Amino acid sequence: MLLIIHGDDLASSRKYFLDQKQQYPDAVLLDGDKVSITDLTQIFEGGELFSDNKNVFIEQMITKKSRGRGRASKKNPDEFSKIIAYLETNASENTIVLWENKELERGALTPFKTATVRPFKLPQTLFLFLDSLRPGNGPKLISLFHQTIETTEVEMVFFMLVRQIRLLLALSEEGSEAIDEVKRLTWQKSKMQQQASLFGKERLKELHEKLFALEVGQKTGTLPNTILTSIDFFLLEI
Repeated sequence: MLLIIHGDDLASSRKYFLDQKQQYPDAVLLDGDKVSITDLTQIFEGGELFSDNKNVFIEQMITKKSRGRGRASKKNPDEFSKIIAYLETNASENTIVLWENKELERGALTPFKTATVRPFKLPQTLFLFLDSLRPGNGPKLISLFHQTIETTEVEMVFFMLVRQIRLLLALSEEGSEAIDEVKRLTWQKSKMQQQASLFGKERLKELHEKLFALEVGQKTGTLPNTILTSIDFFLLEI
């Protein structure tokens, strides 16, 4: 079996990957950035040191080795193709699971002819929730928040909320074009700039500080309420 796990719902995809790995006590975990044909040969043809059926788990091999979006590959493309072919050759008698920390484009999956692909996508309600962040919109935000957590971990929604406020704050300040995360914004940049203007720089700073306090409280166990209730209160105050 050759299984590829990917998607923008990192919490769910990562949990699924680790759950799969836990089923095999003898599983071999490899860093996709460093894996080579030599490594794989030693595992699959290693003789006495390994069982007949191998269980290999590889993290971020496609993301780090492929030529996605025109970026130069860290490995020779021919070598990458050989690795894919070698994995597919050995997939019928072994368990091979690849995990990627992002949603892969169709072109990145094209070289794999026999793989099973398991995508984990964030619900559209999450993006509607983030787009709806604006002053005085608390009741609608709470409704969208609770719709979203029906299918998504609260921690993931909180992470995306923090990221959105951080980006809005960056867009409200001079020099934001130099920030890598802002550089990666494409079609949504104009919409987010308009969203940031609804709050203003000082209000975004206040919101960012409140979220930081919630994050610290969650990590230290000092929140007076659950993280879910704390987010509800935060949204009401927007």
